[in-house]
Amino acid sequence: MPTLETTDLRNAIIATALRMNELGINRGKSGNVSARIGGGFMITPSALPYDETEPGDIVTVHDDGRAVGRLAPSSEWRFHRAIYAARPEVQAIVHAHSPFATTLACLDRGIPAFHYMVAVAGGNDIRCAPYATFGTQALADEALRALDGRRACLLSHHGMIAVGESLKVALALAVEVETLAEMYWRALQIGEPTILLDQEMKVVLARFADYEAGRGTGS
Repeated sequence: MPTLETTDLRNAIIATALRMNELGINRGKSGNVSARIGGGFMITPSALPYDETEPGDIVTVHDDGRAVGRLAPSSEWRFHRAIYAARPEVQAIVHAHSPFATTLACLDRGIPAFHYMVAVAGGNDIRCAPYATFGTQALADEALRALDGRRACLLSHHGMIAVGESLKVALALAVEVETLAEMYWRALQIGEPTILLDQEMKVVLARFADYEAGRGTGS
């Protein structure tokens, strides 16, 4: 669980939301950011510009869906709750309407292994979840399926989700997914790119795992 004091965590959520807009992976009031706490999570409020959001505006949502705060939680709180319930390793979630990832999602197109860095999301592709209305349990269910064995996915006609063990990690992954989406989109302007074989992606995934293990031990 996060060890930050509540106010610090609220500030970190706001900073992450502001940063995703600064980085160009989100615009305006779209998207949302959350972080796990004991018994639930904290999430950005609905329909409030990030540059007007104050720590007290961040909403607490309990595991049972009960929201506590002076504002309503993001309309997408259901898929945040579903992800935290199913994925105990996830401590933070970033949802963005990034231009290139959303362009692919509007074509119901995920990101295949055209580049080895696709493995950063945990598998040999980044799936696109089937369309479901925003803010619904149906969308939460589809997102959870698309994230099975993955740390990121696209949402049909909507945007993308990236998860991680911290806000920093989730945001960095969201940036990486948008970068891959842009490269894939650009490659498609010329033709269908060659896709790496599953066998090669298994090698890449193993190397990524070794890298993460080494970094974790300081080697």
